[in-house]
Amino acid sequence: MNRRSKLYPDFPSAIHGIEDGATIGFGGFAMPGVPFNLMQALQHSPARNLTCVANTTGGAALPRMPDIGHLVERGMVRKVICAFTAATRASEQLPFTKYHESGEVEAELVPQGTLAERLRAAGAGIPAFYTPTAVGTELALGRETRIFDGREYLLEPALPLDYAFIRAHRADAAGNLRFRRSQRNFNPIMAMAARIVIAEIENDIEPAGSFDPDDIHLAGIFVHRLVVIPPAPAGLWPQLREPKS
Repeated sequence: MNRRSKLYPDFPSAIHGIEDGATIGFGGFAMPGVPFNLMQALQHSPARNLTCVANTTGGAALPRMPDIGHLVERGMVRKVICAFTAATRASEQLPFTKYHESGEVEAELVPQGTLAERLRAAGAGIPAFYTPTAVGTELALGRETRIFDGREYLLEPALPLDYAFIRAHRADAAGNLRFRRSQRNFNPIMAMAARIVIAEIENDIEPAGSFDPDDIHLAGIFVHRLVVIPPAPAGLWPQLREPKS
């Protein structure tokens, strides 16, 4: 591999070097934006004591896609920071839930919009901010609040990441990304909050400069490693590789 190239040949090499105790953000908001292949590769890495940040820990449907629940089951996770620690239907149970309820894995529940803003703040260099969300609930117990214009606000810290695992529809060789559908909900802000960004890409890497600057959703300065999802039958979860259109 060219030393200056951001393109990695496969998923194991793309995640190589992730250390114990790292904080990793996993992009995605429903299926199109989840970096399933990178998550699958992480399951086979030696990293332990991880803190995982995501909108949710995974789904309850079978067959199961790669998710944070798999990492928890392998004993790799110390803490999860997410908006959903349980399924949205009482008839379902997320694999993660029993580990949290038994005290084996710590969980920090964060309202979805607050989670997004904590990541955005980290990327913007803002150490903390005030929000009315969660004021008066259990999530605010023992925490700092202030009154602004007669309304109470809760202080929330920024949420910087060591790594962000994200998924994009298209990329050029400079690492500029274009997202599709709900890929834009969490992937860009997670990338900007992270020290190292690893992106799995649904289409072949295009030459640098291929994208009109106005059509770039995330600038390549934020992206450090790219790996292309192989077509079937070689790829992991290749059925989720979306054709360029």
